[in-house]
Amino acid sequence: MDNLRKFIVFTLKNQAYGVDVQQVHSIERLQKVTEVPRTASFIKGVIYLRGETIPIIDLRERLWIGESENTNDSRYLIVETKGMQVGLLVDAANEVMDISSEAIEPPPEMIAGVEARYLEGVAKLKEELLILLDLEHILDINEAKEVEKAIN
Repeated sequence: MDNLRKFIVFTLKNQAYGVDVQQVHSIERLQKVTEVPRTASFIKGVIYLRGETIPIIDLRERLWIGESENTNDSRYLIVETKGMQVGLLVDAANEVMDISSEAIEPPPEMIAGVEARYLEGVAKLKEELLILLDLEHILDINEAKEVEKAIN
């Protein structure tokens, strides 16, 4: 029997990406971001959401595939990484998808301009490739400390 995993599917620059649904707390509409001085350019600032201060990371910029252009479809994926909640700015959050573990292959060195160190793998679907991100590697330890300073 196939071992199915659930992924939240979202887009960045017209490419489909996925993150494990267990790491996603919520999907939120955009709201005003309070900028935090002297942080990396991909850290856009912080938002206040349900009593929590959440740092916002422009995922396009973090993955070196351009800067996000906010639209009505843009969303924050509120995720857990490195023991903290972080908001990832994405172009659109599309669906929840079940993917067979057998359909997931190790990542190539680079795909869609994204380095393998940020990837869990690639799922081959009928119509397209779904790039699966490894959220634990989206921030390195120094960047995680920088994000923590932004919220404390």
